[in-house]
Amino acid sequence: VQLQASGGGLVQAGGSLRLSCGASGSIFSIGSMAWYRQAPEKDRELVASASGGSTRYADSVKGRFTISRDNAKNAVYLQMNSLKPEDTAVYYCYAEVLSAVLGMGLKPIWGQGTLVTVSS
Repeated sequence: VQLQASGGGLVQAGGSLRLSCGASGSIFSIGSMAWYRQAPEKDRELVASASGGSTRYADSVKGRFTISRDNAKNAVYLQMNSLKPEDTAVYYCYAEVLSAVLGMGLKPIWGQGTLVTVSS
């Protein structure tokens, strides 16, 4: 079971990017899905999460970023608009997965990260 993220890149301030992340493998179901980010020399922080039809955002991205899910595809997306240089970071997708391969209960798994660079 793994998560594969894509969509990062270099964009000018004010621009937009859309990150995608898909889960693959032997999966029964997925609980919460989320995006985190880690800027150089900073701790990893939650950007946005989606669970049970509810979404949650970090204050710094509210009104600019939108998280969405496609449960049929086991995928999560992050639409990022009005990007700022301070959004520069490696973005990681996260999911809580129910899989016979991972054992009983929902287990947390991480994607490999995708770099977003916003130039001023």
